Amino acid sequence: MGVIDVVQDVVNTVNGYVWGPVMLVLLVGTGVLLTLRLRGLQFRQLSLAFGRLIHSIRTRHGEGEGDIPAFHALCTALSATVGTGNIAGVATAIVLGGPGALFWMWVTALVGMVTKYSEAVLSLKYRTKNPDGTMSGGPMYYIEKGLKMKWLAVLFALFGMIAAFGIGSMTQANSVTLAITSQVSVGGNVDLPVVGSISVLSLVIGIVLVVITALVTFGGIKRIGEVAAVLVPFMAVLYIAGGLLVLALNFSKIPDALALVFTYAFTPYAVAGGAVGYAVSQAVRYGMARGVFSNEAGLGSAPIAYAAAKTKSPVNQGLIAITEVFIDTLIICSITGLVVLTSGLWDDGAYTSTGLTIQAFGNSLGPVGLLVVTISAILFGYSTILGWAYYGEQCFHYLFGDRMKNVYKVVFLAMVLFGSVTRVGLVWDISDTFNGMMAIPNLIALVALSGVVVAETQKYFEERKSGSGEGGTGSPVGTPVS
Repeated sequence: MGVIDVVQDVVNTVNGYVWGPVMLVLLVGTGVLLTLRLRGLQFRQLSLAFGRLIHSIRTRHGEGEGDIPAFHALCTALSATVGTGNIAGVATAIVLGGPGALFWMWVTALVGMVTKYSEAVLSLKYRTKNPDGTMSGGPMYYIEKGLKMKWLAVLFALFGMIAAFGIGSMTQANSVTLAITSQVSVGGNVDLPVVGSISVLSLVIGIVLVVITALVTFGGIKRIGEVAAVLVPFMAVLYIAGGLLVLALNFSKIPDALALVFTYAFTPYAVAGGAVGYAVSQAVRYGMARGVFSNEAGLGSAPIAYAAAKTKSPVNQGLIAITEVFIDTLIICSITGLVVLTSGLWDDGAYTSTGLTIQAFGNSLGPVGLLVVTISAILFGYSTILGWAYYGEQCFHYLFGDRMKNVYKVVFLAMVLFGSVTRVGLVWDISDTFNGMMAIPNLIALVALSGVVVAETQKYFEERKSGSGEGGTGSPVGTPVS
């Protein structure tokens, strides 16, 4: 056994724990705890959350101190959250866990909404104003300033920076490349030219991705926010509209699909003939795992974007953050899941992952369905690159300051190109490990600082009730760097 094989085995073992049942229980359990402490805020104030979202759209330039409007911050967070997991992840969950997996994805979303709320509130409360006037925030700041645990904050930033090179650059670039090359080779029925072991088309796609990513990311969070505010609504509407059209054409099959979801969330599913089936534990495991991977609630990534928002109150942005999980999982992932289930293709073993979703759309819409999923996969992947470029940069900034931030950006772009032309499973598995490890420091902080979230929330609604503004500003929303 070679060194690579040994490292792969170690990484697989670590991933078994990082993304295993214990971590999923901790992620969902933290959401349950926060739901109890905040008395079901995500349900009681859902209409207000969408009200704040609509208000943020109308308030184009934002309100209060910060770098980007509140809506741009939401779109930046969504750009990283809405990715290939919404297309491939949902299909994979159903293939591996059965129809009941979709139910458990919904469970992660219901508790994940309040987790995202809490992350955003803490991120705004403890964010820091840099010497150049920009804001920095996220778990590393509320761990250091709220928990007074600098070492734990450093660990989070380190995990986040490493994860960005994999989950935020290479994997997404590879997904975009595969979405294009697979359709060219299949649709055009041609062999793609190769130089050495590298596809020329893949190299061209990689170079284009590097260029358009550099044009955005070197403009900082303001340009990322501006692009995300255009890109995210467009790609979300495109995919949702396509999915709803498929469901409209298969409307008579929706009740049976929903029956499968609720029935097999709690009872085993046996395929005809009894050769293969799904245990309830599989539905729970894969549903929760793919749900968390999709909406990232508890991982600590999105609050880095929310810290840049121009807002009068941490709670205002926290309420908007609730809508992020709602849109990502309860809308987009649900549409994917129902399209897959109504297609009848999910249990025949012929299709998995993205291929299953593409075929499910194609069965109803033909070439149009194929085009919708392909374009969505490209945009979802590219938008995730933009969001994670900022997350990684902020983690790097926390660890090393501004001295070499352009060096980080160049390395990130190199990873985008590398991911476009090759497939390195070990590197991806390692990045997945660090992505999951980000959750450990973040969950510790969320539980330990839950009282702070409760206090900020109570203050906001007391001031709202008394009519003294929009809930107040809470604690300083940007303290100078010492």
